Amino acid sequence: MGFFDRFKTKNNENSNIIYAPMTGEAKNIGECEDPVFADEIVGKGTMIIPSEGKLYAPVDGKISMIADTGHAVGITSTNGLEILIHIGLDTVELNGDPFNIIASQDQDIKKGDLLLEFDIEKIKSSGKSTQSPVIITNPDNYEISVLKTGNVNHGDELIEAK
Repeated sequence: MGFFDRFKTKNNENSNIIYAPMTGEAKNIGECEDPVFADEIVGKGTMIIPSEGKLYAPVDGKISMIADTGHAVGITSTNGLEILIHIGLDTVELNGDPFNIIASQDQDIKKGDLLLEFDIEKIKSSGKSTQSPVIITNPDNYEISVLKTGNVNHGDELIEAK
């Protein structure tokens, strides 16, 4: 613990919580079918198998990237965490069909804002996995801890970055 760490308030510690961006089952990222995510090449985090087709903002921040096809969203938190949420695997190949984008590039967001909707059944019927990685892509300056696995509701504490 550094000298100044003892003066940090509880609020500063909580500001590095990433909340579940969707409702479903959270699993260890190492179980992901895509080795790029499973081997943490992109970053550190977890994955959710969604049971509801809605993606919510996991933090306060800004949309730094939103794929034209709607399959992936990048968010920069107000604290500088860079978060990638990838809905399903290889879903870019669906050309946006199962996705309804609500948010926009560079939009300021608040935790809990609805960012996009997606059709889980369309993703499955197209032969794609619904495994949805939630990754911190700039983990080097942080200690990343997954706080919850199993059933999660959007808004539950999911990942902590200290």
